[in-house]
Amino acid sequence: MAQDSGRVTGVYAISVAAELVGMGQQNLRLYERKGLLEPGRTVGGTRLYSEQDLLTLRRISTLLQEGLNLAGVRAVLELESANRHLERELAAVRARRKR
Repeated sequence: MAQDSGRVTGVYAISVAAELVGMGQQNLRLYERKGLLEPGRTVGGTRLYSEQDLLTLRRISTLLQEGLNLAGVRAVLELESANRHLERELAAVRARRKR
């Protein structure tokens, strides 16, 4: 799943990212394969995780703990992303109306 346009540059290697969020590296690779997140890559292909990626991983962990499967997690992440996009659009419309 592509991140919102506010995504920042990846800085954490997979081992560091996994440790920071309390997951195994294999889980991070699985979530990428399933399209739940898309970490940056170096020219050599090494994954680099951003702060936004870490937030997404923590959200995935929470949703899994609440009993969702990966398909459910994907649906929730997509809906949350769409909601954020719509909220930004609404804020822009309201700002234009105030002018």
